[in-house]
Amino acid sequence: MAKERIVAASAQASDEESVIPSIRPRSLAEYVGQTALKERLGIALAAARQRGRGMDHVLLHGPPGLGKTTLAYVIANEMGSHASVTSGPALTKGGDLVGTLTRMQDRDVLFIDEIHRLPAAVEEYIYPAMEDYRIDFTVDSGMHAKVVTINLKAFTLIGATTRPGQLTQALRTRFGITHHIGLYPEGDLLAILLRACAIMDVGKVGAGALALIAARSRGTPRVALRLLRRVHDWAIVRGDGTVSAPTVEAALHLEAIDSLGLDALDRTYLKTLGTTYEGGPVGVEAMAASIGEDSGTLEDVVEPYLLQIGFVARTRQGRRITRAGAGHVGIAFKAAAGTSDIDVDQSLWT
Repeated sequence: MAKERIVAASAQASDEESVIPSIRPRSLAEYVGQTALKERLGIALAAARQRGRGMDHVLLHGPPGLGKTTLAYVIANEMGSHASVTSGPALTKGGDLVGTLTRMQDRDVLFIDEIHRLPAAVEEYIYPAMEDYRIDFTVDSGMHAKVVTINLKAFTLIGATTRPGQLTQALRTRFGITHHIGLYPEGDLLAILLRACAIMDVGKVGAGALALIAARSRGTPRVALRLLRRVHDWAIVRGDGTVSAPTVEAALHLEAIDSLGLDALDRTYLKTLGTTYEGGPVGVEAMAASIGEDSGTLEDVVEPYLLQIGFVARTRQGRRITRAGAGHVGIAFKAAAGTSDIDVDQSLWT
């Protein structure tokens, strides 16, 4: 059986069930990080409560694991309502969306993950639902076709995506609040880990242990919590139950997580780029074929962090390894022809 990655675009059932529900914050006050977004949502929620109606629709975009689903539950709790969670690929036909929306009550929250993957036929039903709280559903076809209008309760749609550029302009402009969720600084990750330790009853935590985990969490709360779980398991089975700095080092060595939070796939990516393709440039499809991974996984999971820490650059010609990236995996760096280093197209970094 293949080993499950610590870093992944999709939720991992074992960790989601055993860790995430118990420590998920229920209010904006408990939510750590993303100060600007919290302030914007706080104002919108307060205004909605004063008006006695649901708040504007919200679009959240950014890398996976940064708390977009958690924010949907927080908004629902703040509004005293219920949150329904689904995803774009799960809504394969208009009837799927109609069934979900007709069950919504006033001020309820509908969270659609991967909203950029909504089929066009389903997306057409969302437009009147978002603007006028109604759905025009066509029954039968041909000369017997008729349009049935279904009135909806005033709900709030929260869409999440890792690829905002793939959203249609018509859908994007219907959201009242749009915000990019960025990677978390280590201080915020440390606060998340401290709160998680208290809820999970981790027990004794040595000085600096959680800081080591935060430093290797790639700026992502989901990764930080999974690493904490793996370290805690190691401490129980092979140690004395104390989460200490040596315990963190041993547990993460077993998981092949290095000092910067890179795992085996990240290092394979860098080594392939630096050796097979002599530093690049190379397209993502060629890289995916070379290392046997899906191109979407590389773009959504591997590359964002490597770009963030400056180990990979995206140029107009394709991906190139940087001097720092080559040095980290111990391979020779070959500068681009005619330059002293890499000529980076900064507009392609996001």
